[in-house]
Amino acid sequence: MIDVTQKQLETGLPLVKLQMPGTRAVTALVAFDAGARTEHAEENGMAHFLEHLVFKGGEKFPSYRDVNETADRLGAQLNAYTSHDVVAFHIPARAEALMPAVDLLTDFVARARIDGDELDRERGVVIQEINRYDDQPNAVADKLLDRAIYGDHPLGRPVLGPAEHISSFSRDAILAFRERRWEPSRGGAFLAGDVSHADDDRLEELFSRFPARAEPPAADPAPAFERRVEVERRDTNQSHLRLHWRPSIDPTDVRQRAALAVYATLLGGSMGSRLFDEIREQRGLCYAIRSYGFTHSDTASLDVSSGLDSSKCAEAYSRILEIVEDLAQNGPRDGEVERAGAYAAGSTVLALESTGAVARRAAGQKVTFGEVSSPDEMIEALDAVTEDDVRSVARDITGDPVVACVGPHEHDAFG
Repeated sequence: MIDVTQKQLETGLPLVKLQMPGTRAVTALVAFDAGARTEHAEENGMAHFLEHLVFKGGEKFPSYRDVNETADRLGAQLNAYTSHDVVAFHIPARAEALMPAVDLLTDFVARARIDGDELDRERGVVIQEINRYDDQPNAVADKLLDRAIYGDHPLGRPVLGPAEHISSFSRDAILAFRERRWEPSRGGAFLAGDVSHADDDRLEELFSRFPARAEPPAADPAPAFERRVEVERRDTNQSHLRLHWRPSIDPTDVRQRAALAVYATLLGGSMGSRLFDEIREQRGLCYAIRSYGFTHSDTASLDVSSGLDSSKCAEAYSRILEIVEDLAQNGPRDGEVERAGAYAAGSTVLALESTGAVARRAAGQKVTFGEVSSPDEMIEALDAVTEDDVRSVARDITGDPVVACVGPHEHDAFG
């Protein structure tokens, strides 16, 4: 069992402790509702660029070398991530190093100098990151799918942004974005693992380095489902196919999220799933195929991702649609829900052995849904999913999906 305790600091920042028995590690993480979804069109890529820039130093640790060498001396690892929904910074360490690790983390993140010279040097690094992803057809397919699903909405823009934006962002604009979006009550500080070395008074002092700010504007609501097809033609032997349906579930309801997770597992989330069994094992049409259920705060997705022999893409696409339609019309077969539920719950248990995974999950919950539950509650919800729950999800996942594809194909190949 993971014991969860929460406290709100005077600045409005929630402080969440997740005590995990049996570990000698701890992860400290701070997150904000400041992902790519919160950017204006001309700011696309700024949330991720800012993530990079804070690592260049704060007040107590004024340079990137001070930050990195201090982390080394603590035996800690620094990292961060930006998604459409959240930006987060985290430092896993041995439990005894918790307090100096939080001192380091809150200094270079909360008191980042955003030096002008470092900013200009980092532009090239981020542009190289963008170019690297654009050289990978599977990453291009993922980016195309977001655009196909959401169009010009912020959820449809790439998290990394276009290179021309990175080249043009000014220091003042970046600081203004941070001032607008890094509001403590819309984020949180998270400690996961062995938190026995926490000094509560000192923690409050350190996390209070994140100042109270004005309430940020709400993100634009997700748009209604609209079918689009996006194809980037490349003369490759393998095609990267992405499909999206919009499940009719309430994303804020943990029971409905669990039902979607079990459906996605049954469809294509394991080696015993329908898509893996038929598309890969029986027909040999692909090396990799998988389905995912995913939720933002106000919308849900059921996505299928596959890398396919280009000559077999059309056959695979047609058969995937038939399998999804069969589930919608006829529901699961005997034993499928029990098996998929057990696999989904087991996978969750295995993933949450890591203190970092527990901290990241809690941050995603808090920023996206405004709440943090124990991971045990999600496991219990997965175990409780019934065949009727999965049938209810399956009935609404039907019809022609949104399509994104990279490979030697034309737009009209997907209807």
